[in-house]
Amino acid sequence: MLSRGRSRRRPVVLVAAALAAALTARLGFWQLDRAQQKLDLQARIVSRAEALPLPLDDLARDEATAEAQHYRRIVLRGRWLADRTVYLDNRPLNARQGFIVVTPLLLADGGAVLVQRGWMARDFIDRTRLAPLPTPAGEVQLAGRIAPPPWQLLALAAEERGTIRQNLDLAAFARETGLRLRPISVQQTAPAELSATGGEPAATPADDGLLRQWPAPAVDVAKHHGYAFQWFALCALIVGLTAWFQFIRPRRPSSRPSRSPLP
Repeated sequence: MLSRGRSRRRPVVLVAAALAAALTARLGFWQLDRAQQKLDLQARIVSRAEALPLPLDDLARDEATAEAQHYRRIVLRGRWLADRTVYLDNRPLNARQGFIVVTPLLLADGGAVLVQRGWMARDFIDRTRLAPLPTPAGEVQLAGRIAPPPWQLLALAAEERGTIRQNLDLAAFARETGLRLRPISVQQTAPAELSATGGEPAATPADDGLLRQWPAPAVDVAKHHGYAFQWFALCALIVGLTAWFQFIRPRRPSSRPSRSPLP
């Protein structure tokens, strides 16, 4: 009776084990594929960073083009819209709390680019007290790196307004300000310089005191390799246990001592 019940359950156990092994193996290969995608992304980032600066006239006007330009170097010329400056809160740097300072730069064609100018420390006594930020009124030239818009943090409000904010949505900010913002952001990598006028050499404005230690894009390949190892190990465990309990163990001779029949 017992052996007959086991034989009936055996196909169900084998099918369940086969499905579980196939699923865990598939998840392992999926993690390896994710790791390869990250490696390809890292290679594209390095290649774009080493390419010549993108001409200003080629700067993206739509999101599809913008994604292909991320991490390219560029030199911008325009005028700061200082009254539209926004301070993004809760952006730590070197274990210190502070802001990412974002100011739109008005281009010659009437469009604008959102420039992440740098990092500013926060006043620990009064969060709303902001340090003076020198912003020249004339045309400036600055070097930077094309990047996605500033990353979003968890916030209770769907749409924020004001000088100090938690997040800045590009489309919402364009509606708020009426600016024709390009669908990208630029991380400023060096102090801006005043553009030359009338044949005179350009002057360098006062230091704005901002830090520009922009983190490299995170490409965590080791994490995916670790997950893949766990899935493959689980797959091997399922196969091994199934083989032991369904095929090897039933064929081994019983080690129990045989009982002698009663007289």
